Amino acid sequence: MKVNGIHYRSIWYDHELSKVKIIDQRWLPHDFKIAELETLQSFATAIRDMWVRGAPLIGATAAYGIAVALRTDASNHSLKLAYDTLIETRPTAINLRWSLDRMQKELAEVPEGQRPVVALEAAHRIADEDVEINKNIGEFGLKIIKKLAESKKQGEPVRLLTHCNAGWPATVDWGTATSPMYHAHNENIPIHVWVDETRPRNQGGMTAWELQSHGISNTYITDNAGGHLMQKGLVDMVIVGTDRTTAQGDVCNKIGTYLKALAAYDNKVPFYVALPSPTIDWRINDGLKDIPIEERPEKEVTHILGRDAKKDIAEIQVTSEGVSGGNPAFDVTPNRLVTGLITERGISEASKIALAEMFPEKAGATNND
Repeated sequence: MKVNGIHYRSIWYDHELSKVKIIDQRWLPHDFKIAELETLQSFATAIRDMWVRGAPLIGATAAYGIAVALRTDASNHSLKLAYDTLIETRPTAINLRWSLDRMQKELAEVPEGQRPVVALEAAHRIADEDVEINKNIGEFGLKIIKKLAESKKQGEPVRLLTHCNAGWPATVDWGTATSPMYHAHNENIPIHVWVDETRPRNQGGMTAWELQSHGISNTYITDNAGGHLMQKGLVDMVIVGTDRTTAQGDVCNKIGTYLKALAAYDNKVPFYVALPSPTIDWRINDGLKDIPIEERPEKEVTHILGRDAKKDIAEIQVTSEGVSGGNPAFDVTPNRLVTGLITERGISEASKIALAEMFPEKAGATNND
């Protein structure tokens, strides 16, 4: 997408410099900075410390991390070391394991002398595929928004609510939950987006920033306001992303998503999840039992990054000294609360049968393992 009139992906390869570059998301939405990743450890740090975030982008970053690591040592030992180092960075987003498994499989039989080139080509494919997947999600999500628009009085916007940032900074491009919004906007369908702040890292601020940059009407709200808006009939549809989805359609997303799903269910508001197929973990069914929930540093809860009165970026403590903070980063929304999963192949019910019918080759391959 565009920033200051220039098109960027969230991660890209600078062919002139032979370097991988990322948008350093620690500073968004307050400042736009680009960082270069040049070593295996720099890729691990970028994923662990959330220079990059969002399941699809984490997967693409890990793929490039493997490719860069093999430049200096393309041995089996180096490949295993890179895999082991990157897999430990974050436990919840399944795209990390999916990407690393794919890279390992594609490189296993490649001679060491050819591995650096083959690995880089594979990383490019993963990044390009992510862009295409998210574009397709947007096209299928657009159909839902069009139907909602048909029920509106002329000129009234379709009112969407989203949680966290499932936008293009969380993917290589387009975003997942935001992709249908961009497609609707590009077709001149009026929409308005309620953007949850999404504490503790306030990733909703990134969503509001990117929507504003694209000219999409939005309002930034507190996390606790969504249910009230639904009760008042001011939300037509909830759409969120996902970091891991089970084979039966349970959805693991940013903490607070479950509460939005409950409010939507109680108020009969459609609750959709934008679902790239690499985020489906076909090995597990029960999300509450089987998905590991990342516990992040308590400082993310007790402190917040923002601009002070002088417009300087500053970290502010929001608690008194000595107060401890709990920080589970994700929660699980059971499939019974999900209206539908918007995938790159179409819209699926959140059920094991429906997902297996949508992706038979993936469900079948896992069942035969």
